[in-house]
Amino acid sequence: MPEGPEVETENLHEAIREELEREGGSFLKQISITTALLAVFAAIASLKAGATVNEALVLKTEAARLQSEASDQWAYYQAKGIKAAVQEASRTPWLAMDKDPPPAYAEKMQRYAEEQKEIEAKAHEKERERDERLKESDHLLHKHHGFASAVALFQVSIALGAVAALTRSRVVWFGSLLAGGVGVLLFAWPLFQ
Repeated sequence: MPEGPEVETENLHEAIREELEREGGSFLKQISITTALLAVFAAIASLKAGATVNEALVLKTEAARLQSEASDQWAYYQAKGIKAAVQEASRTPWLAMDKDPPPAYAEKMQRYAEEQKEIEAKAHEKERERDERLKESDHLLHKHHGFASAVALFQVSIALGAVAALTRSRVVWFGSLLAGGVGVLLFAWPLFQ
């Protein structure tokens, strides 16, 4: 019984290495490197997509809060208007009797009118802030869609890379690279907006 293997292992390892090279060993390395790079881009794009949509949602919530505050201001404005109308109605019987109404009625009406101006300014300011938040949120959502589309293309390109590795098809790999390249463009576009 021989002590070593009957087949020369050094020649066997060399034959296996040659067969791998012949069958696309370097090609598989290229596919795996590009697929790994595309996976990194996909992860970064996914994080950016999540971050932008979260920030947009925070801004939308802030806009809703500001709208509520503006609505409160407008309700307060209406209440002051009703109080002024009550003061005017209280003056009417005096005027109907050809008598001068007490000056407190006119003073209160004047005070309510001035308060309404201040309240109106506050309400308009809240609405302006709300509009700014909504505009900013819409811009972030637009960016989010770009990042999300990039993630989808990166996923397609990674899947095509896997198919290319299994089939050892250069055409499919080029399709993977093309999809990944478009994904990179979609990822970069929102970064410059």
